[in-house]
Amino acid sequence: MITGGGIGGGEGHSRPMSEINTTPLVDVMLVLLVIFIITAPLLTHAVKIDLPQATSQPSPEKPEIIDVAIDTAGTMYWNDQAVTLEEINVKLHQVADKEPQPELHIRADKETRYQVLAELMAYAQNAGVQKLGFVSDPTPK
Repeated sequence: MITGGGIGGGEGHSRPMSEINTTPLVDVMLVLLVIFIITAPLLTHAVKIDLPQATSQPSPEKPEIIDVAIDTAGTMYWNDQAVTLEEINVKLHQVADKEPQPELHIRADKETRYQVLAELMAYAQNAGVQKLGFVSDPTPK
């Protein structure tokens, strides 16, 4: 009687294989070795180019920082000196003409009316102030 494969077959095919077939592993490793041998010289090939030389200037000094503080009542302080909104408008125009232009830091009390802040920012924009920032206290009270 002729039996096929190992499905219903004889005694010799019923045991599990005790050896790992390493032939496919060796074939794959040899193919990878050949690929790496061929491509390795291509990775070291460099194109010689003439790069331009650049000279850099040291960064300019930091611009002056101007603090504008606004308290709860709406009183404004220009570097800790009390000023009116009209005086700030004149000073903002003077500051906008300086080179490099100073940074304007606004510190406002949390109870300050938004209208006062909006007027100050509008005056700064109309004067041409480029750098404006708000200073806050990161620690909750």
